[in-house]
Amino acid sequence: MDLAFTPEELKFRDEIREWVKGALPKEISEKVHKAQRLSRDDMQRWARILGKKGWHGYGWPQQFGGPGWTAVQKHLFEEELAMAGAPRIVPFGPVMVAPVIMAYGNKEQQERFLPGIASGDVWWSQGYSEPGSGSDLASVRTKAERQGDKYIVNGQKTWTTLGQHGEWMFNLVRTSNEGKPQTGISFLLIDMKSPGVSVRPIKLLDGECEVNDVFFDNVEVPAENLIGEENKGWTYAKHLLSHERTNIADVNRAKRELERLKRIAKAEGVYDDLRFRDQIALLEVDIVALEMLVLRVLSAEKSGRNALDIAGLLKIKGSEIQQRYTELMMLAAGPYAMPYIFEAMEAGWQGDQAAAAGLQGFPGGDVANATLAPSYFNYRKTTIYGGSNEVQRNIVAQTVLG
Repeated sequence: MDLAFTPEELKFRDEIREWVKGALPKEISEKVHKAQRLSRDDMQRWARILGKKGWHGYGWPQQFGGPGWTAVQKHLFEEELAMAGAPRIVPFGPVMVAPVIMAYGNKEQQERFLPGIASGDVWWSQGYSEPGSGSDLASVRTKAERQGDKYIVNGQKTWTTLGQHGEWMFNLVRTSNEGKPQTGISFLLIDMKSPGVSVRPIKLLDGECEVNDVFFDNVEVPAENLIGEENKGWTYAKHLLSHERTNIADVNRAKRELERLKRIAKAEGVYDDLRFRDQIALLEVDIVALEMLVLRVLSAEKSGRNALDIAGLLKIKGSEIQQRYTELMMLAAGPYAMPYIFEAMEAGWQGDQAAAAGLQGFPGGDVANATLAPSYFNYRKTTIYGGSNEVQRNIVAQTVLG
C-alpha cells in the first residue's frame, strides 16, 4: 500500500491551491472559517464559479463533461477547497444524482439534466426519507401511479436538506406493492415547481430551517422522468448511497475544523490545559486514522485493485468525528458559548446582541464563540442521517467482516 503522493500529484495540488486562492471570494471564505450562515446565493455563487471552470462536476468522467480526474486528484481537490474555506459543494446534484443519471439514465436524460448540474445553475434536492422510513428506505410509501404518459405522485418526504432552495428533486417512489418491498420502488425526477408540490421548513435545535417536509398532492410527472426501469429503483438508490456515505465522512473538513478548534482553545486560554489538549490530540489521531483509511481506498483504486466496501465505515467514523470537534469547540469556550442568540449567526459577534437582550456583562463577545452552541446542536444529526450508525455497523459487519 503506497500512501505517498507522486510528484505529479503534488504539482496538481499546487495548481488547485493557486486557482482557489484567486477564485474563492474572500467574503465567502471568511463566513466558512467562522462557521457563519451561508445564504443560497453564497453557495450557488461558488457552485457557478466551479461550473465555469468545469469543476462543479469534479468527479465526473470526461465523456460527461468532467475533468476525468483520478481518485487521488479528487481527494486533493476536496482537501484544497476545504482548507481554503470554500463552501462544501452541495452534493445532491453533482455527487449523488448525476452518477445515477450517467449510469442508468438514457441519452436524452443525460443531455437534459447533466449540463445544469455541471454549471451549478440548477439546485437539486433528495427525496429519500419519509416519516417512518429513514434508515429503512425499503418501506417508502410515497406512491407514483402510472397513467398513460405520466405518473401521479402522492405522499411525503421529510428531512429534505435545503429543500427550500430546490428546483428539481430525485425521489424514491413506490410503483408496486407486489413481492419484496425493495422490488416495487422506482427512481423518479420531479420538477419542484410542479402544481401540488409544497415545502414546509422544519426548524432544528440550532434555530435554522436546514431541513424540510415536502408534500406531493396529485403531482403530475412525465413518464420520461423515470430513470432506468420501473420497479428497479432500489438498485439505483444503493448506487447513490455509496456516494452519499463516502461524502458524509468529509475528512478534509474535519482537518480544517481541527485547526479551528486549536485556534479557539488558544484564544480561550485552555490550550495549555494538559487534559484538554489530550482531548484535542485524541481527536487528531482519529482524523489521521480516517484520512489513512481514505488514502487506503485511493491506493487500492490507483493500483487497479478493488477497494473494500467500506462506505458505511467511513460514514460511521466521519460523523462521530464531526460531533466530537463541535463538542470540544463549545467546551473550549465554556459559558461564553452560551447563551445562543440566533441573530449572531449573521452578526458574527454576540456582544451587541447580548446587550440588546438585556444581558449586559455577558463577556462572550469573541467572533469565534457566536456559532459554537448552534453547531454543536446541529451536528447531533450526523450519526442519524445517511443511514443511522447503528444500521451502518450491521452493514459493515455483513459486507466486510462476513
